[in-house]
Amino acid sequence: MIKVHYDAGTNQERGEDMIEMTTELVRRLISGQFPEWRDLEIRPVEKSGHDNRTYRLGSEMTVRLPSHERYASAVAKELTWLPVFKPLLSMPIPDPVAQGMPTAEYPLPWSVNRWIEGDTVTHANIRDLNEFAEDLAGFLKELQAIDAADGIPAGIQNFHRGGNLSVYDQDSRSVIEKLDGEYDRKLLTEIWELSLATKYEAAPLWLHGDVAVGNLLARNGRLSGVIDFGTMGVGDPSSDLVMAWNFFDESSRKVFLNAMKADRDTVNRARGWALWKALITYAWNEPGSEASNWGKRVIDVIVQDYRTP
Repeated sequence: MIKVHYDAGTNQERGEDMIEMTTELVRRLISGQFPEWRDLEIRPVEKSGHDNRTYRLGSEMTVRLPSHERYASAVAKELTWLPVFKPLLSMPIPDPVAQGMPTAEYPLPWSVNRWIEGDTVTHANIRDLNEFAEDLAGFLKELQAIDAADGIPAGIQNFHRGGNLSVYDQDSRSVIEKLDGEYDRKLLTEIWELSLATKYEAAPLWLHGDVAVGNLLARNGRLSGVIDFGTMGVGDPSSDLVMAWNFFDESSRKVFLNAMKADRDTVNRARGWALWKALITYAWNEPGSEASNWGKRVIDVIVQDYRTP
């Protein structure tokens, strides 16, 4: 099955051969490798991500399977680092239970984790965006405070999150040219070039790598958990601030960026990460699709925010 890949890991590739997964496949994997769990109910979660497919295993565990070989390295990375992070973070994060091995039927490593209660974050289930902004900033600051000396440097392994945004320069400029007439090409180019104008020169910090609503959980109107650390790495944490434009409104955006103590250069780089993702999501997906519409909305927010003194 070919799906448009709007979270590109390279500058060229836009489509992927995704592995087809079913409940029956997961049941065979569990029965073959963890027979003690073979009688537990298995069912897909309501909302699964792009990089991985997730299934409930009984009431207390999940099975997480990479959807493509390019995401397979995240399994070992999470199994190694999440146990290190867990006691140092006040927010619940995945707790690995076991690693599944590749088989002829499913040729990638996979994992079993503890289930975290909560619903995927939406504007509807967050009671106060300013409060949510403070909560998310609190989590990110705790993550950044963890010793990163032995961490995994940003790069190809996490699609350059925390690395050099210029690896996506060609993609971004190409889409900006394509959208000329619909958007002010000079303005978008100005925003983009501003994001490339500075480099992160402080000590590398831990970053989640994919701070997005699909990886955040809510309970009782507040942030209750953070999942999917597959693109974690060590580097420039500005890429973890993209929700300032793709989720928060004007007020909560300020609360979030102020709570993160983001200076002007950091904000410019973070805005560039948000713009790149929005541009390719808008341009590389079917017009009118949910993904494309999301990309357009984020571009609109970025433009409006940039124009506002």
